[in-house]
Formats: sequence, C-alpha cells, structure tokens
Amino acid sequence: MSVFVIADLHLSHGADKPMDVFGAKWENHTERLRENWLNTVSEEDTVMIIGDISWGLRFENAVDDLGFIHSLPGKKIISKGNHDLWWQSAKKLNEYKAASGADSISFLYNNAYYAEGIIFCGTRGWVDEENACEKDKKIIAREAGRLNLSMMQALALNQEHPEAEIICFIHYPPTQSLTEIMRANGVRRCYFGHLHGVHKESVPQHMGGIEVHLVAADYIGFRPVKIKE
Repeated sequence: MSVFVIADLHLSHGADKPMDVFGAKWENHTERLRENWLNTVSEEDTVMIIGDISWGLRFENAVDDLGFIHSLPGKKIISKGNHDLWWQSAKKLNEYKAASGADSISFLYNNAYYAEGIIFCGTRGWVDEENACEKDKKIIAREAGRLNLSMMQALALNQEHPEAEIICFIHYPPTQSLTEIMRANGVRRCYFGHLHGVHKESVPQHMGGIEVHLVAADYIGFRPVKIKE
C-alpha cells in the first residue's frame, strides 16, 4: 500500500480542449496517463492529485473526467487548481460523490485526510506576494486562511496518528506566507504543480527550510510519483 502524487492532469472528456496545442509532450497525454497509472498504481494505493483536474467550465462538463479518475486503480484525493472552474462547494462535491458512487475519490478542501502513515493537507495557493496587486493580495490572504483550516484538521489527525507525517499539497508553487504556515506547524515536505515547460535546474528544491517537489504531469512523464512505500 503506497502513496503517489501527480498534478495537472488537464483532462477534457467533457470539453473541447486538446492539450497537444501546448507541444508534442502533451500528445495523447490522457492515454499515456492511463497506461502509466495502470502499470504503477494498485487498488490498495492512494494517489494525491494536486489541481488542474479538468478543463470543464461547469460541473457537468467535468463529470466524465471525474468518472475517468474514479475508473483508475487506487483511492484518489483531489484538490483544486486555477483551471478547475467546475469546482463546487464541499457539500456539492460530496453530494456528487454519494450520488455517483465515485467512492474512490475524496476532495481536499479546507480539510485533511489520513492514509498510509501520511496526513494530507493543503490548498490551491496563488501567485507570489512580491509585486502582487490588491486583488491578488486578497486571494493570497484567503488561501492562507484555507491552509490554516486544513492545517488545523491535519494537527487534529496527528493527535490520533502521532507517527504520521503531515505533508502539504499546493497547486501553485508555495509562497512565503504559505511556507511560514507550513514551517510553524512542523511540515517538512510540500508537493506542487502548475509549472509547465520548465527545466529541472530551474525548479526550487527547498523553500524556507521545507523540501518542495514539482509533480506537474508533463514534468514527471505522466506517471504518478511514489512518495511513500
């Protein structure tokens, strides 16, 4: 029973958004993702998917993409990315899960989960604080509040599972304010997505003393990365 992570699936079963317009690396990416997933993940494993799940503009446009994810092996925890315009309130997301029978999917949204010795917490994040406009500053503050809510639940779960490591999963590269929250609560690892077409040497390895890892799907070859046996 292992734990894997991947970000930026950019699925479009219910939307006309072919990803190959972004380069040859994205050609047939859904089929490659499915094949790699089937060869990597078992039904007993857990996979964290860090945002940019679907190009659907409305929830009904994303249903087929969620169904595709549900059909893949393993338990899936999903968080929000900047392109997930279909995303709903936690109540509506969980109503969909109950009605559709997509019981392999859980939504990380102002909450936290425990699985296989890991406590999953996080939020979408936003742009860096430096040179942020007033509108961005409000979103940054809101995302910090969401991470604090998630962290509170993570710490409560840590009381029940003191051996577990708390790991943060943030769609955007973690900003200073989010890094400070993580550091204040003893987080040592953070995984993120959002960045595409970057070279390995330009990707940060540490921020504020915290290990950070880019796991955007195109960066890791459309194969979920194992983070715990």
